[in-house]
Amino acid sequence: MDLLSIKEPTFLKECSNKDLEDLAEEIRSFLIKNLSSTGGHLGPNLGVVELTLVLHQLFESPKDKFIWDVGHQAYVHKILTGRAGQFDKLRQYQGLCGFPKRSESIHDVWETGHSSTSLSAAMGMALARDLKGTDESVIPVIGDGALTGGMALEALNHIGHEQTDMVVILNDNEMSIAPNVGAINTMLGRMRTAGKYQRAKDDLEMLIKKIPAFGGRLAATAERVKDSLKYLLVSGMFFEELGFTYLGPVDGHDLEDLKSNITYANKTKGPVLVHVITKKGKGYAPAENDAKGTWHGLGPYKIESGEVVKKPGPPSYSGVFANTLKRIAKDDKRVVAITAAMPGGTKLDTFAAEFPDRMYDVGIAEQHATTMSAGLATQGMKPVFAVYSTFLQRGYDQLVHDVCRQNLNVFFAVDRAGLVGADGETHQGVFDISYLRHLPNMKILNPKDENELQHMIYTGVMHDDGPIAVRYPRGGGFGVKMDEELKQIPLGEWEVLKEGSDLSILTFGTMIPVAMEAAEQLEKKGINVEIVNARSIKPLDDAKLTELAKQERPVLTLEETALLGGFGSAVLEYFHENHFHSMVVERMGIPDRYIEHGSVPQLLEEIGLTSQNVASAVEQMLPRKRQRA
Repeated sequence: MDLLSIKEPTFLKECSNKDLEDLAEEIRSFLIKNLSSTGGHLGPNLGVVELTLVLHQLFESPKDKFIWDVGHQAYVHKILTGRAGQFDKLRQYQGLCGFPKRSESIHDVWETGHSSTSLSAAMGMALARDLKGTDESVIPVIGDGALTGGMALEALNHIGHEQTDMVVILNDNEMSIAPNVGAINTMLGRMRTAGKYQRAKDDLEMLIKKIPAFGGRLAATAERVKDSLKYLLVSGMFFEELGFTYLGPVDGHDLEDLKSNITYANKTKGPVLVHVITKKGKGYAPAENDAKGTWHGLGPYKIESGEVVKKPGPPSYSGVFANTLKRIAKDDKRVVAITAAMPGGTKLDTFAAEFPDRMYDVGIAEQHATTMSAGLATQGMKPVFAVYSTFLQRGYDQLVHDVCRQNLNVFFAVDRAGLVGADGETHQGVFDISYLRHLPNMKILNPKDENELQHMIYTGVMHDDGPIAVRYPRGGGFGVKMDEELKQIPLGEWEVLKEGSDLSILTFGTMIPVAMEAAEQLEKKGINVEIVNARSIKPLDDAKLTELAKQERPVLTLEETALLGGFGSAVLEYFHENHFHSMVVERMGIPDRYIEHGSVPQLLEEIGLTSQNVASAVEQMLPRKRQRA
């Protein structure tokens, strides 16, 4: 059928299994073709085609609530709810979001992008249903990787305790972004190979019922036998002990198997977990055979060969980080690397290959990773936790309570700092300065290029006076010459990149080229601007700020981070606390709203962080100074 003609999923009610099989093939072809141009999360979506078709056939969206954990597997859901025609603009500026988005469709009832939120959200919706006395079904779909998140386990505990009616779909494809790790993954592995648990349990119960009931003692014995055999059937009946009825494992690509089990689950009282085994990348060989997580989420690729289209260029910031850390670790046995299920994204997979005994992937568990790092630091080790800016948000209390309060030597390598583009609101790393800067004992650095980054990595490892964070952007550097010898960057000391006497622009990282371009434009108008690399965000360069205050030189702060509580706020606080009340200060940065998906240049244009805007801001500031004089 023509996927572009689909408006609502109700047509699926009349589809036979053969119709669904044909539709599944069409959807896979559509995704493989379209994502070859736009990029996106191909592997997760190819794996849930049949599952999504069956869910929409058996239930009535949006009355019944589908809650997609992480949300990167919701493309099929989007196609079935009338958005196939928007896939040419997937993850592009003002185009289709790569995650569920409530403003896009009434069928998207929960927005996400981070892991392990679906069960808690589902519990809230189910409780609201019960309080209102309505009868909709609530169906969270959570992956085996997301199940390792502590929040998911907290929700399982509460749902089982309350015995809330709910059908939980465990989409088990044995891999999230990277191969899953941990005891829960091992447990699921045993369950995958245990066969049809529910059928065996039903047969066992029928057998016990045939035993003549000679009083309570024999009945109690029979129940104990049933419980004992249950553990023989599936080792560690984790979900049933939590209060769930467990169904599975179910073949996630067998329509009849899916239908019968999910139908049974929906008729069962209390919480039910349907354990569905799927193949990530199903139907496209390069994605099916992916062992490194390349096809989880990627840019454009060649369909025939599966070759990912990559533009040649300078080394990535993540790569420079990992290579520098390996270089340091060769001489310092105390260096330990930690990741929360992102060894490939952070490039720590290369560190693991060289130092397997000093690399720990804790799974999707940023809270645990943060406090574990603190524990390592108490014993004289040098823990380096490499984590995306937006994922470090998940370990905030641990930052406050366990790391900063104890002033422990934990090094946070904050990757994907600043705007990241296509992944949008949930992944823009623009809040870390605001949530790190106000924490006592925390230090924050940001490099201007990849060469300065390697020195900051060295500085972070060598730092022995409490926690330190080095934040750096997604993507490649500038191709600058890399120094052979590593050196420490002085904390609280900035670098003047361009002399100037009319106004000073204090900036760092990705905004330095923008400031330099603005300065060139202003030079043509006779305006001489100083550009300062404010690479030490905390502590500030007090000496430089005092010098500017005594000169009463206007200051413009420029940052690709949130204005509220950001670097510019720190500069204002300094001038206020030191009674430099006559200073003229303006701030440019990310406004007080979430920034949607699009290319980084497009987003910078939208929020006014361009060289033209900076030059205009400078021109507007200078007359104010002259008028005061």
